[in-house]
Amino acid sequence: MTKSRVDYSELVEALQQGNDGKARELINEIIPRLEDYLVVVMNAERNSARECVQQAFLDVFEQIRKDKIKENKYIFSYFIKSCRHEYLRYAKREHKFKYEEEALNNLYEPEEQIKNLLDQERQRILKECLEELQEKSRSFIEYFIDKPDATTEEAQEEFGLSGANVRTRKSRILSRLHHCYKRKSSE
Repeated sequence: MTKSRVDYSELVEALQQGNDGKARELINEIIPRLEDYLVVVMNAERNSARECVQQAFLDVFEQIRKDKIKENKYIFSYFIKSCRHEYLRYAKREHKFKYEEEALNNLYEPEEQIKNLLDQERQRILKECLEELQEKSRSFIEYFIDKPDATTEEAQEEFGLSGANVRTRKSRILSRLHHCYKRKSSE
């Protein structure tokens, strides 16, 4: 995993000096991190997070333009706070929460945040591994993903295979997915 930066003082300088190329590069780096923050920590939906980050970014940009940012090295923290406050305002407007305190109580605990990030990463890797399978194998294993309680007998009827063939095919495909997952998760 790459080390994420926390000092975006270059962004403030680039925006103030009109260095559009550098500013665009840093903005493309920071915006997904802010969206992920709202999704993971604030339990925001991805589209809501995108909207809130965009609005918060415009607000912060205005503060940068007016030269009201005193400590450039803390701009990332400022972005985080602005995004959080924008999301709370958004949630209140959308009547998702009656009070801001209620929203704060619905925050994920740090261990849940990590679990959510890991789950998202696992889902992404699994999707990539499924795409590497041949169509026949993919549809076979997706049957079991969609119907986790399916019995061997039900799969026999669905695919016209013997019980032994169902178990063997399932075992081999799961083994391929397992090896693919291990390979991709260590990249």
